[in-house]
Amino acid sequence: MATTLSDPPTTGGRSWLRLDIQGLRAVAVLLVVAYHSGLPIPGGFTGVDVFFVISGFVITELILRNQASPTGFRLRTFYARRMKRLLPALALMTTITLIVAIWFLSPF
Repeated sequence: MATTLSDPPTTGGRSWLRLDIQGLRAVAVLLVVAYHSGLPIPGGFTGVDVFFVISGFVITELILRNQASPTGFRLRTFYARRMKRLLPALALMTTITLIVAIWFLSPF
């Protein structure tokens, strides 16, 4: 049975959650982490490439789904959702990095 973008949610109200895509993302991230941790596992650059391709696929699927909705695709709404999702993590990471840098790099 083929699914379409307008099918009802099937995974806890989140129809866009695809475990196969999440698994591929996890493998890509693990390749990058293994490369940077010094393990003799090749594939760090491949992991980054795979992650970018998967992200492009997910974003394209999201845009197509929004275009098919009654409200259509709106660039402002798209970017507002991205900022709402990413800015809290950015603010937390920036704050922690600033505190650690002041702590370890202070001349006092």
